Amino acid sequence: MATKPVTLKVQSRGKPIRKLPTEAKLYIQGSTSDLYHRIAAESDFSIHRLRITKSDGSLVPNDKTTTVASVGLQDGDIVQVKDLGPQIAWQTVFLIEYLGPLLIHPLFYYLRPQIYGRSALSKTLHSTTAAVPSTLQTLSFWMIILHFAKRELETLFVHRFSNATMPMTNIFKNSAHYWLVSGLLIAWSSYAPTSLTASNGTPAITYAGLAMYVVGELANLNTHLELRSLRSAGGTERGIPKGLGFNLVSCPNYMFESLAWAGILLVNRNWGTAVFVALAVGQMGVWAKKKERRYRKEGAGKYQKKRYAMIPGVW
Repeated sequence: MATKPVTLKVQSRGKPIRKLPTEAKLYIQGSTSDLYHRIAAESDFSIHRLRITKSDGSLVPNDKTTTVASVGLQDGDIVQVKDLGPQIAWQTVFLIEYLGPLLIHPLFYYLRPQIYGRSALSKTLHSTTAAVPSTLQTLSFWMIILHFAKRELETLFVHRFSNATMPMTNIFKNSAHYWLVSGLLIAWSSYAPTSLTASNGTPAITYAGLAMYVVGELANLNTHLELRSLRSAGGTERGIPKGLGFNLVSCPNYMFESLAWAGILLVNRNWGTAVFVALAVGQMGVWAKKKERRYRKEGAGKYQKKRYAMIPGVW
């Protein structure tokens, strides 16, 4: 019966939850999201700190479209509730991550004489005026600043997250990549007087890099807008994306971001930037493979399998 009520036995898993109820009553066709909300309310606990599993360890998702019956729960079954610890919103995580380069690059760019020393700047073969950055350094600075400013704006107005939160302790690990590598490493090595970025460069290569950057950033934004359209505000549903780049690879947003960073590297010509690009592209490649597998699993019959996940002919 659609309205059949069930009573589930509730047990704590791991760290005890002080006010955790011993049972939860709801309808068999009710959503698993209702189960989360019921237990969270009765235990006076944040719903985002809770992870509910069945007695066999399989996850009970916090999903409005998944019913209690569909995950195999019946009257009298046991569910285990785990406290995931303090959480932080994914949107906040992204904002903090991208803030690093936006703070660090201006410090190194505008305080070059204080950081590297006026004597070192004046002695370099690449610069005749200690306080004036080279054209490539200026272009690199603004390309990186605009890239991360775009990221911040997308986080605020474009992205819709399938998971509301993550463990608060992970913020340090997640931020290290951006604050230390794309922030500190690229800035310190790019604005140094001995950096290749301090030279005049080759105009043809510089223009090619700028073109790649503009195309990559705009196409990346277009892909993010397409992905946004697949999910309702506050929803966790996943759709099958279509549009620019999706006929070539599973994750064109990563492909276009790689293109933009390749453009930055051509203009910047710096080893620190090359290290970041290698790490970033490698990580995006791993994410792209995971998303390809998820598309195949969740979009069976609808998703057209792609030969490549991120870069045509390569990966």
